[in-house]
Amino acid sequence: MHDKIPDFTGTELWVIRQAVSERFRKEIKIQQADAELRLDPGDRELALCPVAYRREDTAQFVFFKAGVQSNRNQFFYSVREQYGTGRNEYNDIGECVMTLLQVQPDQATNNALKPA
Repeated sequence: MHDKIPDFTGTELWVIRQAVSERFRKEIKIQQADAELRLDPGDRELALCPVAYRREDTAQFVFFKAGVQSNRNQFFYSVREQYGTGRNEYNDIGECVMTLLQVQPDQATNNALKPA
């Protein structure tokens, strides 16, 4: 069983909001929620983790706080189209956010080039 994971701090939320605002060149709001995650592949139980979420156009961005200095990320377009950065965890929320925001446009371009 995992101890309760603390919510995002004001500073962490500011970092997320600033990075996403800069990426999309407009002021944005971040929604907060909770999600159940398996923190370790060997875990049988799911842990309740704080989430910062933003939908922009067709992409949905999710940042998970998996511990005090443990962050994860994901973006998706649908249940079938879910993507990450290829890295499971980040110690720094800024790096977590920036990496995801850099990967998403590349994936969008790849998706646009696929034959229908």
